Amino acid sequence: MTRALIIVDVQNDFCEGGALATGGGAETAASISDFIEQNFDHYDFIVATQDWHIDPGVHFSDEPNYVDSWPVHCVAGSDGAQTHPNFDTEQVDAFFRKGQYDSGYSGFEGVAAPDLVVPTGDREPTETVPDDEKLSLDDWLSQNEVDEVQIVGIATDHCVKATALDAVQAGYATSVLVDLTAGVSPDTTEQALEDLEAAGVDLK
Repeated sequence: MTRALIIVDVQNDFCEGGALATGGGAETAASISDFIEQNFDHYDFIVATQDWHIDPGVHFSDEPNYVDSWPVHCVAGSDGAQTHPNFDTEQVDAFFRKGQYDSGYSGFEGVAAPDLVVPTGDREPTETVPDDEKLSLDDWLSQNEVDEVQIVGIATDHCVKATALDAVQAGYATSVLVDLTAGVSPDTTEQALEDLEAAGVDLK
């Protein structure tokens, strides 16, 4: 099998000190970097996703309910949208940006960032990628004949969950490395893991 590691949203705004911090985010970023250093040769490809919001509509709110609406975070081009310094991106083959004009929970909603300019990119934050240049995560994985994905990152109960569910739906053998994820709350994380297992995701 051709295996890819998908690293979800290890960004400043989702770690301590960020606009929408997840407890343990910075530690998870460091753990992912250590894991990659020790295991990169076990993967044919390593890719990562970024929340990259331009105008996501009701996803942003001054009075968020923390279910469907959230404080402003990961604005395209901002420091909060950049990868956390504990996350070593040297082995990452491609970045996929999601949520420009919607909530963008799943990495499979993302499109590839321009080559040679990841993780920050060379486009202005409001500049869109022309339709004929867009390459989705699913397209990229298919082009590279990937059939197995392992998923890590932030947050277990939101974007990690959505990415894993979409991976299963797209036909990939899918697992989540739970110790390399960080969740928003214990209750929603526990429910997310139950939902993932019920959907056929292997929890490791």
